[in-house]
Amino acid sequence: MDRPRIDEVLPKADDSRYALVMIAAKRARQINSYYHSLGEGTFGMEGELTPPLVTTRSTNLLTIALEEIADGKLEHESED
Repeated sequence: MDRPRIDEVLPKADDSRYALVMIAAKRARQINSYYHSLGEGTFGMEGELTPPLVTTRSTNLLTIALEEIADGKLEHESED
């Protein structure tokens, strides 16, 4: 899956485009931090940095985050 379609991932964010953008952006930042820590040899932060949860050919962090959402690897709690 190179690019998950919006209709595949939107239901996983309570059909809210805003929530989907916020979830994907936050996760993309987490993945970015993980990759940066590998090059810096950062230790002691293993619990805070989670590698990508899906196998992908994509190098785009946002695409990786959306693939994780589409595969159900991330859970979203609504703020009702």
